[in-house]
Amino acid sequence: MLHWLTVAAVLASLLTGLRIASDARSAVVSKFLAPALPQGEVWTAHFTAGVILILAASAYAVYMARARLAARIAPGRVRVLAMPSSSRLKWQGVNVVLHWAVYAALLALGATGAALYVGVGGGVVQVHSVLALAMLAYFVVHVFTHYMYGGLAQLLRLFRPAPLPSHLKAGRTPLLAGTAAGVLVAAGAVALDWGTRDMLRVPLVAEAPRLDGALDDPAWRAVRPVSVRTMQGANLGGTGESVVDIRAVRTADRIYFAFRWEDPTRSLRRLPVEKRQDGWHLVGADAGSADVADFYEDKFAVIFAPRDDMGAGGVTHLGPHPVPGKPPSLNDRGLHYTTDGSLIDMWQWKSSRGGLLGLMDDMYIGPPKDPTPDEAARRARYQGGYWPDPGKGIYSYNFPFEGPGGYKGPITPKRLPKDLKAFQAAMGPVDIKNPDSSDPEAAVRWMWEDESEPYSAEADAKIPVGAILPGVILSGGNEGDRGDLTAGAKWADGHWTLEVSRKLASDSPYDQSFEPGRPLYMWVTVFDHTQTRHTRHIRPVKLIVESKTR
Repeated sequence: MLHWLTVAAVLASLLTGLRIASDARSAVVSKFLAPALPQGEVWTAHFTAGVILILAASAYAVYMARARLAARIAPGRVRVLAMPSSSRLKWQGVNVVLHWAVYAALLALGATGAALYVGVGGGVVQVHSVLALAMLAYFVVHVFTHYMYGGLAQLLRLFRPAPLPSHLKAGRTPLLAGTAAGVLVAAGAVALDWGTRDMLRVPLVAEAPRLDGALDDPAWRAVRPVSVRTMQGANLGGTGESVVDIRAVRTADRIYFAFRWEDPTRSLRRLPVEKRQDGWHLVGADAGSADVADFYEDKFAVIFAPRDDMGAGGVTHLGPHPVPGKPPSLNDRGLHYTTDGSLIDMWQWKSSRGGLLGLMDDMYIGPPKDPTPDEAARRARYQGGYWPDPGKGIYSYNFPFEGPGGYKGPITPKRLPKDLKAFQAAMGPVDIKNPDSSDPEAAVRWMWEDESEPYSAEADAKIPVGAILPGVILSGGNEGDRGDLTAGAKWADGHWTLEVSRKLASDSPYDQSFEPGRPLYMWVTVFDHTQTRHTRHIRPVKLIVESKTR
């Protein structure tokens, strides 16, 4: 029973973990195995399997001791490998070595998995992945060595349990004792997780902070931030990691958040267009598959949900076809959506699409929408249940849509500046060679609709080869539900600081209201000049709105 429980937990953990690992650009083995891996919201199964594995391992240790079976795997049995003996005894010695090797591997997998869960990335990610692949190999070797030790009869013992030999003088009810111990240890691990989660308290303050991208207001100095480690994102100086400090306060009718995160560069170049000898070209790789990680803007997102489900409230679904009967994402990595009909509040700050002009997109994640004909044919981007709140947005794009495999040749910009010389002076120099360079403080990486005109061949003929134009067109502002947020942001010393405010209460079905006594859970992600490869924040922060002044 314990053996099969362990096998089931390890297999579930491996298959779901390999699906998660296959999302990385650098993945090789997991991408090769991806067609056979589960899809959808695999996070819950992955972490549940980890808890079951803790239970099974703890139960096994107590069972072996209480049943007096420890001699079967005593390290001393390995000596037979260096002595003249039968092949059966030597295979028994090999099995002892493999048993201790897998115990060590499972301990290391548990330790690295726990580290990833709390946000430690870096080399831990690689160690965890290598150990997982080693476990796959172990399954094959384990079966083979047991067959060599005792033939088919040895393997069939798993299906024919027998009483413990009477000469072992086993303790009473070893399986019951082991199972009870395993349940206690697993329950303790879960309780430790729940009891130590970060909690962000939102006190009532007399004076609201200014939304200027600085943290020098009395309101911010009076509260302690919650620091969240996020990891496994693109760029960020090659580490893929960013620590996010979160603060929050409220007045009688509004809530204010301050987010400060690590980002080594100030990146505003969201897919600029460059004029070459044969025409205009989009600058940026993988734009057709919505997977840009070079010339793109910095972004930041936060999710608020009334539940603490795995996968950012249960909305992260991995794989090329997570929703049966619906189109995949353009990059085949997965989709965000809910499965119970609920709507989860998402705020997304986009530096070049209004983010530096005091705006932050109010968005939501809900059930997967029915695709339009263009989305079904991949002539438009299908996003599952991830969409802006109703209302007009400030931005559009200065190039036509081309799906996966597109943007290999010339494109036609939608708009050109009315006064090229004045516009280029406002833009300043634009580096399209090094995506990891920073954009200057005064740089403008967008073009307003009223300072531009629709594309025409006549106007294009006056623009010299080598000219660079933004890929973003701005007009007006965010309106309706989409325009509920007010923000201020500033980059300095390798950090972005973003302040954002919204009314406490909302009657929109797309928003979450912030009410005293009603806990919410939040997750944050950092985008360092990447379109979709943001950092991961696994363990949620609990948000508590206080009714008292601090």
